Amino acid sequence: MARETNSSSRNSVTDAAEMATSFGFTTVAKGEKQDLVDDVFHKVADRYDLMNDLMSGGMHRVWKNAMVSSLNPPKLGAADWVHLDVAGGTGDIATRVVEKSGRTINSVVCDINGSMLGVGKERAQKAGLSENIEFVQGNAEELPFPDKHFDAYTIAFGIRNVPQIQKALEEAHRVLKRGGRFMCLEFSQVDMPALDKVYDLFSFHAIPHIGKVVTGDGAPYSYLVESIRKFPNQERFAQMIRTAGFERVTYRNYTGGIAALHSGWKI
Repeated sequence: MARETNSSSRNSVTDAAEMATSFGFTTVAKGEKQDLVDDVFHKVADRYDLMNDLMSGGMHRVWKNAMVSSLNPPKLGAADWVHLDVAGGTGDIATRVVEKSGRTINSVVCDINGSMLGVGKERAQKAGLSENIEFVQGNAEELPFPDKHFDAYTIAFGIRNVPQIQKALEEAHRVLKRGGRFMCLEFSQVDMPALDKVYDLFSFHAIPHIGKVVTGDGAPYSYLVESIRKFPNQERFAQMIRTAGFERVTYRNYTGGIAALHSGWKI
């Protein structure tokens, strides 16, 4: 596991309550963040993969494949094994999980944003996965599912956009079965002294400009870059996962900490 460093944690939020009012580097009134985040994703829904390509240099695809490989969904005799992907409206992760299982398991995608879900439903239909993937509109902080219902819960590049992250983690714990696994892939805090400076220059100067050129609006990309810097670093987030009730909590850095994969189990 990686160590905390001063350079990578200098802007990260340390108080969970502050996350609910942190819209990037802007402080907003309590209760306002969700609508602002929704507006961002309504704007970028059709270009979600492009957004992640711009922010990761295309590496998000490699990281997502690594997460699904680590999850290792069952391939045989798993008709009752059910996967939940939260904040994954376009079906990107759910599709990978279902395909990794050889299309033997079912996945439920839950996202608060209807535009993202619309993109996901269309993609699932084109891929012939409508019977394997269900799309449900819902809030990560109040999941519309019963207790102990899912075998695995994943969330990729979405949890930093949830106003009350601790509440979302507790909901993840609630809906998982005993023995269920929580996995979160998220942009994180770079822990390499040289890389962090290059990444800062690219993030704050290049990404919003490229976003504006490609989509006509750089503001959503500025928010997304800022939200990464405000997100708790690896150790702080791991502790939040433990506080939610998960055990055997670990994380693995990808590409020098640009992203990190967190894992926990409901024992």
